[in-house]
Amino acid sequence: MQRRQFIALLAGATVARPLTARAQQAVPTNAQGYPTRPARIVVGFAAGGAPDIAARLLAQWLSERLGQQFIIENRPGAGGNIATEAVVDATADGYTLLLINLSNAVNATLYQKLKYNFIRDIAPVASISHENYGMEVHPSFPAKTVPEFIAYAKTNPGKLNMASAGNGTGPHMAGELFKIMAGVDMVHVPYRGSPPALTDLLAGQVQLLFGPLSSSIEYVKAGKLRALAVTTATRSEALPDIPAVAEFVPGYVATGWFGIGAPRNTPVEIIDRLNQEINAGLADTKMKARLAELGAIVFVSSPSDFAQHIAAETEKWGKVVRTANLRAD
Repeated sequence: MQRRQFIALLAGATVARPLTARAQQAVPTNAQGYPTRPARIVVGFAAGGAPDIAARLLAQWLSERLGQQFIIENRPGAGGNIATEAVVDATADGYTLLLINLSNAVNATLYQKLKYNFIRDIAPVASISHENYGMEVHPSFPAKTVPEFIAYAKTNPGKLNMASAGNGTGPHMAGELFKIMAGVDMVHVPYRGSPPALTDLLAGQVQLLFGPLSSSIEYVKAGKLRALAVTTATRSEALPDIPAVAEFVPGYVATGWFGIGAPRNTPVEIIDRLNQEINAGLADTKMKARLAELGAIVFVSSPSDFAQHIAAETEKWGKVVRTANLRAD
């Protein structure tokens, strides 16, 4: 597909298709006293990756702010579907939350036999941040710029291994979008999270990773990885000397995002309380500075605004999945 046709296809993204809702009952809860015991945030990826980092930053803030522990529970596997299903099936009382990311929007199209409908079965609580990716190679790789990389890939079709954090993850989709728009053929190598993918890139076992800056930026600054570009529309403040992919592939933008969700039918009073407290954290100077250090951008929203964002992202990345003919089951 020609790049202009594909950009036009993405421009047509509106909202995601509705699916069948899963029946679930809310548990009556006094929001004024919430929380009265520890809560957990379920993360669908391994410890040390970008989703885990975002969740732990937020959990620390909520624990200090609300006087109860918010505990991280890592449940990696199936592109985040294992964790999502666990939260969908949890009691809707505000004590089991989900770290939402771009994968949840992608999986609606990537997986054909999901046991849940994300848009209907998870209630958006609050967004946290936008995640920038670096188009990263090992320092020994011959290409030093995006045009050089594209030329090399076209000369060696199907010979470059593109690592990712797993099928349907942000790094995977950033790579698939690049393949479509740059017209290159690379082999996708999925891992169980960003950390093992990053480890193999550092060892030179794979040639390319669209790595979340939150987990790879220190390696770039230390010269252990070479960032050819960043995936936001413009350059990142965290790496101002690194160009954006869009400077060479017009129209290319691929940013991840994180947020918090809860089982559907969670009392609206609890959702609103959590949204208020999370947004207060995002306005905190120290929290904002820490996110900036990790190459992330604060993303503040109401529950309804976050729901609209998820719907639009589901439609956008669904088009990428269908164009690339991707399937995970």
